[in-house]
Amino acid sequence: MYLYTLCPTVKHSLKYFYTASSGNPDFPDFMAALLVDDIQAAYCDTNIKRVESKQDWMKTYFDKDPQQLERYTTECSEILPKIFKARISSVMQEFNQSGGVHILQTVCGCEWDEKTGEITGFMPYGYDGEDFISLDLKTLTWIALKQEAVIKLRWDTDKVRNEQHKSFFTQLCPEWLKKHLDYGKNSLLRTDRPSVSLLQKTPSSPVSCHATGFYPDRAMMFWTKDGEELHEDVDRGEILPNHDGTFQMRADLNISSVSPEDWRRYDCVFQLSGVKEDIITKLDKAEIRTNWVKPTNTTVLIVVAVVVVALVLIAVTGFVIYRKRKGERENGKIIYLTDSFCPLILVSELINLST
Repeated sequence: MYLYTLCPTVKHSLKYFYTASSGNPDFPDFMAALLVDDIQAAYCDTNIKRVESKQDWMKTYFDKDPQQLERYTTECSEILPKIFKARISSVMQEFNQSGGVHILQTVCGCEWDEKTGEITGFMPYGYDGEDFISLDLKTLTWIALKQEAVIKLRWDTDKVRNEQHKSFFTQLCPEWLKKHLDYGKNSLLRTDRPSVSLLQKTPSSPVSCHATGFYPDRAMMFWTKDGEELHEDVDRGEILPNHDGTFQMRADLNISSVSPEDWRRYDCVFQLSGVKEDIITKLDKAEIRTNWVKPTNTTVLIVVAVVVVALVLIAVTGFVIYRKRKGERENGKIIYLTDSFCPLILVSELINLST
């Protein structure tokens, strides 16, 4: 029996990414993206001035609720650009900046724990790639993450606005999140099992258990010996996104101390949220995929020949430069045109001899 079991907690999120820029004519003044469970569902900016659906289910959502589409469009093309233009100007003043290219970003939204029902809101701001200020929903006050964030003093005193933030994070955001999940459930709430492979660079390298093509990203991978999870000699990688919206991850096992007769005692175990059966891959040399090719005598000779040619080229080139500089010192502007071609001729001859 395995010591590790995947935590059954399932969390969903709704995030609005806002980006305002100043001083860059080739960049939209304002951009907005809507993400559900970290999957982009919609996008707009001040150049296109419309909301674009990035998922089929999001288009269906807008078709069924045109008022929401109109609301998003008005906010993205009119209301939010004005608000963020004023905010980025205010922040520039706090940094004593009168020009240049600057970026103000925020991600606001909520996370919903499907099992416990807990709602977590967030609204941090970043300026020119660094954390700037963040809202503390428990105290309804702003936390200055940079010394220059004196804007905190003004935002703390705006009680009405902060209460509106609280209402959004605790009521509207969870409601919209669940509505989006309902429309996108066939895509967002699906489970895709991965393909699992054993990979190895060289016979002495760690064996990498690699899973790709799984969804959602709530997964765990680990190695076991005789059914018990290993912690030593194991290196777990992070879960990474694929271009098609699925995910990949790996877990490496150091086999330097594993004897060949013990290989069958090791298993790679992959667990995916929503799937009861684990995917178990036994450590088997016959199943390992690698690009490594055992060097042959011909390969060694070719490598040696290339190294010799490179060394000769360096030596001859250095000698030519030495003679050229010596000639310039003794006779003024003397240029050895024939010498400048010597390295190329010599290399060509060496290649002919080696073949």
